[in-house]
Amino acid sequence: QVQLVESGGGFVHAGGSLRLSCAASGRTFNSYTIGWFLQAPGKERVFVVGISWSGRNTYYTDPVKGRFSISRSAKNTVNLQMNSLKPEDTAVYYCAAKSGLVISTTEYDYWGQGTQVTVSS
Repeated sequence: QVQLVESGGGFVHAGGSLRLSCAASGRTFNSYTIGWFLQAPGKERVFVVGISWSGRNTYYTDPVKGRFSISRSAKNTVNLQMNSLKPEDTAVYYCAAKSGLVISTTEYDYWGQGTQVTVSS
C-alpha cells in the first residue's frame, strides 16, 4: 500500500510558477512509477507527466513540455515544478502511483486527494 498526499497548489497569475509535491508513505515508494494528472472543471481527469521509479525516465505531454519539470527526491517525494503557467492549466492536480514500466497511462493504482491550482489571466 502507498498513501499519497499532494501539496503546493494555490492561486497564481498567468506566467507565474508553482511547485507541487507528492509525499508518500510506504517503504516501497521508490519502486513505483509516479504520475501527475489534472482534472479541469466539468472534464475528465487526464495524464500530464510521469516519472519512472528510478527517476531516469520521464514522460511529458505536449501541453506542458518546456514548462513543467518532474523530479524525485530521496525523501519519498516527487516534485512538479510548473513554470509559465496559463489559465488553461487551472485544475485539480492529482499524483498517482503504479508498478511497472509504462508511464503514460491512466491505469494507476494509488491516488492522492488532489490539490487545486488556479491560474488567472
